[in-house]
Amino acid sequence: MTLRLHDTATRSLRPFVPLEAGKASIYLCGLTVQGRPHIGHLRSSVNFDILRRWLERNGYQATLVRNITDIDDKILARSAEAGRQWWDWSYENERAVIDAYALLGCLPATYEPRATGHVTEMIELMQRLIDAGHAYAADGDVYFDVASYPAYGALSGQQTADMQPADDTAGGARKRDSRDFALWKAGKPGEPETASWPTPWGRGRPGWHLECSAMATKYLGATFDIHGGGIDLIFPHHENEIAQSKAAGDGFANYWLHHNWVTLANEKMSKSLGNTLQITELVNTWRPVEIRYYLGAPHYRSAIEYAPDSLAEAAAAYRRIENFVERAVEVLGADEAAASAQGMLCADFANAMDDDLGVPLALAAIHTVVREGNSALAAGDRVATRGALRSVLAMTDVLGINPLNWADPTASDHTAVVDALVHVALGQRAAARARKDFAASDAIRDQLAQAGVLVEDTPSGQRWTLTQSQKGSR
Repeated sequence: MTLRLHDTATRSLRPFVPLEAGKASIYLCGLTVQGRPHIGHLRSSVNFDILRRWLERNGYQATLVRNITDIDDKILARSAEAGRQWWDWSYENERAVIDAYALLGCLPATYEPRATGHVTEMIELMQRLIDAGHAYAADGDVYFDVASYPAYGALSGQQTADMQPADDTAGGARKRDSRDFALWKAGKPGEPETASWPTPWGRGRPGWHLECSAMATKYLGATFDIHGGGIDLIFPHHENEIAQSKAAGDGFANYWLHHNWVTLANEKMSKSLGNTLQITELVNTWRPVEIRYYLGAPHYRSAIEYAPDSLAEAAAAYRRIENFVERAVEVLGADEAAASAQGMLCADFANAMDDDLGVPLALAAIHTVVREGNSALAAGDRVATRGALRSVLAMTDVLGINPLNWADPTASDHTAVVDALVHVALGQRAAARARKDFAASDAIRDQLAQAGVLVEDTPSGQRWTLTQSQKGSR
């Protein structure tokens, strides 16, 4: 069976045919780092991590670009409220986001560009649009002329005649049409000088939509395979990306994939509503792998209504898999598990994954094999147990929940040694920060993260957590 993906642009399941045989290019809209990530944000990274793993299991060389938006109105407002420099605020939250991705076992992005590092590419894109008659400058702002692009609205299915004014009303009378959206925003009185960059049209900073078009094509080329994000980005963000990119002459994305929300009391989980559940809170109760199972188990296009009971059910389901693996490895020996991630995938699992990443049916296939494996264990059938173990580990590896990769590092008798070593490293990091050697501080933090230790800076000091388990939190 060929992998089929639901393409938002055509509203249909389409066979995945990459631009280049054996390769898959993916651009995923990352986070605006105005604050710490909640599980609604992290669903996106888990869903696309599963897509990437499935592509790679099928022999594709996958390139995943996930951006960081590190400058915008909300970042400026939140940093000012905190009495911090905007770039300091952005960087701290960026590190929290990347640590959270790692905490849930997401593979590192191939490239993770920041918006502020690509202003040159944005200026060049704006100039192309102005030269082609699709954009115009007005008193330091630069706007996209929606009327100049007849296909506008095709992704979201909206008609331009029915659209409300773009959400950048500061342009006022300077805009030719109320629906025109900002590519570039002129600096405003009272904003930090560091929050603006020089352009041919005056100092300012990028509009949100412009950033992604510039970064996607920078790293993946004028045309690439897959563009992803949440359903809330379909309009206006992705609609605007398509318009400005194609108006400039780029082919842009061949497939558009959108995941649904994590909701709380039937409302989208968002910082503005105050109904967030931060990952650093949840790991005090649930292991990261259990949270990953919870976020990845529903179909990516289905909404998740958060409830503690449903997270408990997901954790119990994962533990059934984990329990079989532990018992099978105990019976067969560790050598049997070493090569099993490349074991055989059962047909039901593969067919489910090829059908628009049907993770619910894929998990059902895993649990069926777990039951068969438990029966084999009870009967003392080593051959059948070995086959079940290899299949389960191969399938869970695709979903990023292979129990052997999530083994509890605190299970040994060396907890005190781990504590001592981590505290030595944290002392060195604190000393580096005190002398403002932030490069050394970040290097220590990154080395700890690679070793499975998540470090969080809090008002009361440094807090650390072993990323493979909720045990050992300090």
